[in-house]
Amino acid sequence: MRTFIPTPSSSTLELGFFTVHYYALCILLGIFVAIWTTRKRYERLGGDSNEISDLAIYLIPLGIIGGRIYHVITSPQKYFGSGGSPLAALAIWQGGLGIWGAISAGAAVAYFYYRKGRRSLSFAQFADALAPGLLLAQGIGRFGNWFNGELFGKPTQGIWGLQIPVANRPIGFEEFSTFQPTFLFEALWCFLIALIIYRAKFFKRIIGSGSIFLFYVASYSFGRLFIESIRIDTANLIFGLRLNIWVAGILAIGAGAFFIHHLRGRKVGPRGANGVLE
Repeated sequence: MRTFIPTPSSSTLELGFFTVHYYALCILLGIFVAIWTTRKRYERLGGDSNEISDLAIYLIPLGIIGGRIYHVITSPQKYFGSGGSPLAALAIWQGGLGIWGAISAGAAVAYFYYRKGRRSLSFAQFADALAPGLLLAQGIGRFGNWFNGELFGKPTQGIWGLQIPVANRPIGFEEFSTFQPTFLFEALWCFLIALIIYRAKFFKRIIGSGSIFLFYVASYSFGRLFIESIRIDTANLIFGLRLNIWVAGILAIGAGAFFIHHLRGRKVGPRGANGVLE
């Protein structure tokens, strides 16, 4: 018998007068995992993990704001188009955080944090320590899209198909019931890259130069190219291609080139007591 992935019947949990949105819970869980793993890696590099906690106070809210701004700018029809609601741009719990905006805003905050005062490690070392935790956070956060029944791909009859309620299907796709679960594809891709960074001895020996973060940007963007190519939600197009495909392609090529450049004359940073970052 053919089986499919169901969309949860509810995206919220009602607790009396208090409503909990599963999307928000996924984002919060991802943030917790990112902070916890980054603190551990930062400590093993010889850094003061309290710096991560201090930075998170500024990085998290500004990263969320940056992600929301990117989403609204790149998908303005939903908020400012015909029938759109500008106030809906503030409803973050309904979904819509652009990872590129979040990373850009977060990177700017972290850069100035490390430039402002003396820290136990450098900005590049922080970025390398952050990369796998950030991937885990992105993967966990994508399950929030599953609860909201959003950001799915083209119709499919495969057993991995995601069942989408009629109310959530885009115009022109009402007759289809199952779609590509792009939220799952992206989550698994993020988890795979994080696993490679954690387990590959190669990455344990280049920590501290910023190379791991560049690998994260390049590899994630490469996978995002294919994921974006099968998404059917409304998006701005440039020469017939989704804006995020252009962004992912530029970042994959640019970060990949810098990654290779770093490796050619890499500077090995501080490592754990046994000579590698465990």
